[in-house]
Amino acid sequence: MKASFAGCRVLEIQGTYVSGGIVRRTVLCCLFAGLFSVHAGAQAITIDTSGRAVNNPGGGGTVDRRYTQIEPTKIALPQSELDAKTRIELMRFLQSDQGFAMRPFPKGHHGLTLVANGKLEPAGEAYLSMVTSNGLSAKPGDRLVITDVKIDRNKMVFDLNGGPDPRHRFLRHIQVGAGPDMNPVVQDDGQEPGGARLTLAFKERIPELTGKQVEALLAPLISFEVKTPIQAFTDTLPPKLKEAILDHNVLVGMSTDMVLFAKGQPQSKVREMDGQMPFEEWIYGKAPSDIEFVRINGNRVIRVEIAKVGKPPQIFTQDEVEGMMRTDGTPLSPETADAHTVRLGDVQRDPDKQAPAAPPSLRKEGETIPSNDSKDSRVGVMKPVQFPKQQPDDEPNARPAAPGDASGAQPSPASQSTPPAGAPQTAPTGAPQYTQSGTGGPTPQ
Repeated sequence: MKASFAGCRVLEIQGTYVSGGIVRRTVLCCLFAGLFSVHAGAQAITIDTSGRAVNNPGGGGTVDRRYTQIEPTKIALPQSELDAKTRIELMRFLQSDQGFAMRPFPKGHHGLTLVANGKLEPAGEAYLSMVTSNGLSAKPGDRLVITDVKIDRNKMVFDLNGGPDPRHRFLRHIQVGAGPDMNPVVQDDGQEPGGARLTLAFKERIPELTGKQVEALLAPLISFEVKTPIQAFTDTLPPKLKEAILDHNVLVGMSTDMVLFAKGQPQSKVREMDGQMPFEEWIYGKAPSDIEFVRINGNRVIRVEIAKVGKPPQIFTQDEVEGMMRTDGTPLSPETADAHTVRLGDVQRDPDKQAPAAPPSLRKEGETIPSNDSKDSRVGVMKPVQFPKQQPDDEPNARPAAPGDASGAQPSPASQSTPPAGAPQTAPTGAPQYTQSGTGGPTPQ
């Protein structure tokens, strides 16, 4: 990963995205002019201060499309200013209004800021960093309820699903009493709020708007249309991924939420270990019908196996979703012209169209056998291995010569005399002699 700094803030982060409540960690590098240059092999994206993804000459990585800058709306705003009567009507219309999240909503006191007919702040890397640091309040497709509306001079502040702040932000820390008995001013259950906050900002003042116009301005982030949960969820996804979910197909790289929307709850779940990696197998279907095995690690599908009756099982391990979730929509690993497919097992070959398989060999691909006419003198001629022949006088079991033997020659078998039959056996010189005694045992002489 390499970046430079020239007049504007340039950040590079590792490509990732958030789904299903699991926030993947990102690597953020802040670079200053002329100080250093960082090199790494991770995928990276360059984001300018406006939050737009730009082409990176050093690498093609991108972030999730849900964190990129939105397309500004084009709603005609009236010139007259919002009066007291219209303000009350507007608050009544928006109070407890329900919709579906189109983007991830982070927790936190500040929340997201949307400029009317303008851009989203923050966007890009800062948006992802806010979700990572503060946590996720609502993911795309979740239902949102406007629980509080505050209208200021040039902005509207919406608290969603209870808002990010406690109900009594300051009074919950105050106690009143005498002596050791202290009582809190307000009762607090101690639970942290999990809502979000959205600010709709205007340039100078709030014009005289209707409730439908406000909903149209918030459409890039909240959809107020009447939808089913699966429609609200799939509308936030790319078309190909949306089609797969609506067709009840599972792709490698999907989150658990996508699998549940596509297939529903599995008939059974099995937890196992593959080496040091734990995984969970979701099983759909029962014999004799088709059975689908969905292997999940963490929050992602890493393997899909489809077993149909009378057919060999189909196994899919290539990630297809991450490429769809990128900003530019490019696949994760595009097909190349030199791709090679390896087929395992007994391969049936067509003798009219395919060449026979080469015999097994220890040679590497492209390696030739040395020949007699080789110009390299270091390469010898390959010949059969010849073992040394045994000579007639070789005696592998011969005894070594005695120390007193000057010649050091070993006596030949012909020179050793054999005593005639019936002659008494004599022991060699220096060996102890034994005689038979009357007690039944040999006695040394």
